[in-house]
Amino acid sequence: MALHIVLVEPEIPPNTGNIARSCAATGSVLHLVKPLGFSIDDKSLKRAGLDYWPFVRLEVHESLGEFLDKYERQGRRMFLATTKAKRNYAQVDFRDEDMILFGRETAGLPAEFIKEREENAIRIPMGKDTRLRSLNLANSVNIILFEALRQLDFPGLK
Repeated sequence: MALHIVLVEPEIPPNTGNIARSCAATGSVLHLVKPLGFSIDDKSLKRAGLDYWPFVRLEVHESLGEFLDKYERQGRRMFLATTKAKRNYAQVDFRDEDMILFGRETAGLPAEFIKEREENAIRIPMGKDTRLRSLNLANSVNIILFEALRQLDFPGLK
């Protein structure tokens, strides 16, 4: 039993390190989709993840296409976190093995990719000031991850 956090082309090592730590602590699987904006052995990535890296269930994918070939073929449910979604993350009934995709810190997920799957797009509600585009990636992952875990009654967590 696990949720899957998918970072598509992450750029900032400390964000990925913090997300890895959350995945380790919750038993969630972390997927990194290349190209990455850093090396996996980057010092700041490891520092942000502290000594949790041995506990991270990590999968690295060469491209978004490769990731989709593997998991869409399996019929996996995927939710796309984006500021452009109509419904918010609390309007989803999460299930075991759901995959939640997050895009690059500077650009999010590709627009065409979202458009093709807009029924699975979810957002975090924010203020109306358009100058405030989004929350930090690690914070966004944790908000949605913990809502999904709450709905599943925090499986395996104490």
